[in-house]
Amino acid sequence: MTTLLVDIRQLLNVRDDKAPLRGAALAQMPCIEDAWLLIEDGVIAGFGRMDELPANLKGHPDTVDAAQGLVLPAWCDSHTHIVFSGSRESEFVDKIRGLDYAEIARRGGGILNSARKLNETSEDELFRQSWKRVEEVARMGTGALEIKSGYGLCPEGELKMLRVVRRIRDRSPLEIRSTFLGAHAFPERFRDDRRGYIDEIVHGMLPVIAGEGLADFIDVFCEKGFFTVEESREICLAGMALGLRPKIHANQLHASGGVQLGVELGALSVDHLESLDDEAVAALASSGTVGTMLPTAAFFLRMPFPPARRLMEAGAAVALASDYNPGSSPSGNMNLVVSMACIGMRMLPEEAIQAATLNGACAMGLGDTLGSVAVGKKAHLILTEPLSSHAAIPYRFGRHSVRGTIFGMERRIDGE
Repeated sequence: MTTLLVDIRQLLNVRDDKAPLRGAALAQMPCIEDAWLLIEDGVIAGFGRMDELPANLKGHPDTVDAAQGLVLPAWCDSHTHIVFSGSRESEFVDKIRGLDYAEIARRGGGILNSARKLNETSEDELFRQSWKRVEEVARMGTGALEIKSGYGLCPEGELKMLRVVRRIRDRSPLEIRSTFLGAHAFPERFRDDRRGYIDEIVHGMLPVIAGEGLADFIDVFCEKGFFTVEESREICLAGMALGLRPKIHANQLHASGGVQLGVELGALSVDHLESLDDEAVAALASSGTVGTMLPTAAFFLRMPFPPARRLMEAGAAVALASDYNPGSSPSGNMNLVVSMACIGMRMLPEEAIQAATLNGACAMGLGDTLGSVAVGKKAHLILTEPLSSHAAIPYRFGRHSVRGTIFGMERRIDGE
């Protein structure tokens, strides 16, 4: 199957890079004005300027007129909890009334609330709810998702979540990566037995998850009141011994040492980063670990945004993700994430777009195949409405300008 896109106002992020961008490179957006792009069997096969369109492609039977829209890599959302049951509007109201994240958790809300709901929901119903959200974010241009467990907090619940992720992966044209986050919180039954729950994760859950091939990564919420650095290290090492690459929920509420632990373990990414000290910044900047920032979570919790400029100026590789979850970021709109990165974190449009595409792909281990426009990479692309430039994408905050998407062999374009 061959598809030709023509009359593209700007073809964005045209680069062969497979590693995350840093420093000045993140602010450079290579593009082709007035472009065409050829897709063969779901892979980018060629591109160039319209006035250089090869003669053999003129009049191609499957031609899509971009009508002066922009074409860019699909969003790569490298941190979501999109598999969950129900919602948590009551906690939203509690936050408005002044309760903070930790207080809501102490009252049985937060992660434990989601765990109760999930464990009361059948696998089929959990899949139905989650699939609807995946379809929603796909329509807004997300072409790759990392999906974390962590709302089961028991062997049955965690396995149920990861099996739902596998069902989504089998059905969806999106690239899906699965993360085991059993160490998201301590369940009520282990409130006074931290060692018991860690043993259940290490000896009860991990062997089954690895045996069934249910996860690509292992993650831990390394944070004051949740899992200590020592506990996080033990859990990550146990997952690594079974072939799972580590990620860390790091430095969301406090400078917890999670960043340094992630760097020590060679984590693919450390995520959140609202609370950073000089040591954490230096460790991340000198490592191959991607620092993933989640601006919509900080916004929803009324927390300071992650210090993006400080990280970028130090030379760290940074990515952007939605943290789509029912408690602290109930949205998977990556267009809004990019806008908030520009507005709240003073990232340039070029920096934000590339942090949400190529660097997001790298934070999922997908930099070889996604995140930029290059011959041989998968054709996971966004086609926008007619826009004057790529800066219009974050400028039009709260909405998206996606006219259509191409995810390999699947195409959804308005008007076709």
